[in-house]
Amino acid sequence: MRSGEPVTLERIWRMAHGRTIRLGRRSTIMGILNVTPDSFSDGGRFDGSTERAVEAALAMIAEGADIIDIGGESTRPGAAPVEAAEEQDRVLPVIRALRAHRDVAISIDTYRAETAALAIEAGASIVNDVWGAQREPEIAQVAARTGAGLCLMHTGREREKLPDVIEDQRSFLRRSVEIARDAGVSEDQIVLDPGFGFAKDARENFELMMRLGELAPLGYPILAGTSRKRFVRSVLDRDSGDVDVATAATSVLMRERGVSIFRVHAVGPTRDALALVDAALRERGQ
Repeated sequence: MRSGEPVTLERIWRMAHGRTIRLGRRSTIMGILNVTPDSFSDGGRFDGSTERAVEAALAMIAEGADIIDIGGESTRPGAAPVEAAEEQDRVLPVIRALRAHRDVAISIDTYRAETAALAIEAGASIVNDVWGAQREPEIAQVAARTGAGLCLMHTGREREKLPDVIEDQRSFLRRSVEIARDAGVSEDQIVLDPGFGFAKDARENFELMMRLGELAPLGYPILAGTSRKRFVRSVLDRDSGDVDVATAATSVLMRERGVSIFRVHAVGPTRDALALVDAALRERGQ
């Protein structure tokens, strides 16, 4: 390994129900399953149909997904919020239907402590919070009590950001980690997400992608999701249509900068691209 190159953090990620995932040596893939009518990419495909949602999850597992991330409320800009009960009605039946599949971990994409607790009871092992435990800090207590893996995402929404993208990441994510640790979440439960697209313009997203290695001193594995994001589409000048190969290209760049987990809609292209990067990194001794 050459001096100064980013190093992917190796760690056993511990989560609820006694599950673990070994991070670092091989890229980990998180498949996105939105059971909503209005998500920006796949909204409405599985809304109201547990059977179709489970079929989609099984297809992602067959393509190599290690985790299925299930969300019941759209996080796209301008999306209308839903009541907790509606969110739970969307996600809990799917989680219950999938929990028997021991070859995949289930993640609940929510910022609500109540939904997180119910999802873990239903079979989820990971809580993926797009507000980094800063919207409902009680969600960290849920993770501590259940042993769930906790993904803390950076967002620029509803606050003033620092001028430098990395300094803003560090400031926000350190606060999120502090909330989690004060609640009793252990170090090996925590993963961080830089939050591509969440109140970040194209320039900020690209700068963040190229500087991801600077987040290594925070000391936690990194999860990243650029899948079908607006800034990826902007390069291709494509408001609709397939951008999954471009997403895979961003995943390659991020893997080289130390990212461990990749949150994507189309598992196959990203899995193939990252398999090549992983092989090259092994040859380089990294």
